[in-house]
Amino acid sequence: MSESGNVITHHSKGIATITFFHPQSNSLPGELLGKLAGEIEKAGADKTVKVIVIRSKGLKAFCAGASFDELIAIQNIAEGKRFFSGFAQVINAMRQAPKFVLVGVQGKAVGGGVGIACAGDYTIATEEASVKLSELAVGIGPFVVGPAVERKIGTSAFCQLTIDATEWETAQWAREKGMYMEVCSDIPEMEHALQTLAEKLALSNPEAMRMLKQVMWKGTEHWDTLLLERAEMSGTLVLSDFTRNAINKFKEKAK
Repeated sequence: MSESGNVITHHSKGIATITFFHPQSNSLPGELLGKLAGEIEKAGADKTVKVIVIRSKGLKAFCAGASFDELIAIQNIAEGKRFFSGFAQVINAMRQAPKFVLVGVQGKAVGGGVGIACAGDYTIATEEASVKLSELAVGIGPFVVGPAVERKIGTSAFCQLTIDATEWETAQWAREKGMYMEVCSDIPEMEHALQTLAEKLALSNPEAMRMLKQVMWKGTEHWDTLLLERAEMSGTLVLSDFTRNAINKFKEKAK
């Protein structure tokens, strides 16, 4: 198993299950973001795939968001935009896939992880799957994931997560706001619910699902450019002394 993490796709019965992993709480450095977006795009284009499932490995963390090591290494706006564009590519790949994307959230989701959970067409979680948008606490903001989060849970709940950036909200809170469709008691129950739904969808009319996907995402066509513009906003802020100091403090606490 690579210490830099990996993205693995498993195909079975018309279901493409894409699983990502990183040893640092499933954080997503640029390389993994590119691989994840690429696997989603490939599954979307594969005519044998009827439904896509996105998961991560491990028990405690679904996704810790951006890699702090990469954030602190960014030296200019171009590098910053390139890094945050990785999250834009993942969200847009999920949005553009002509088939439903199911997401299983087995543990805590932070920042970009919340964005992935919200970009899913149907997201199932466990009771341990608390959420937090911590970007403001490190001197930036949830600009790239913001459109996906706000679309799913509404402006009021998005503002709550964004402004109260150091506090966790429970999985039940996320379900009440519409981020999660189901909350299961444990990982095996979540996996069973995901598999059951995926198998049902794999037997459904693919053209009907494609058309429904278009209807459900109507009004987001401009995200191709919007999310890249948002990536540049984050890429600019990450260069400030305020943000660098805040990230270093977070890294110290994590040791």
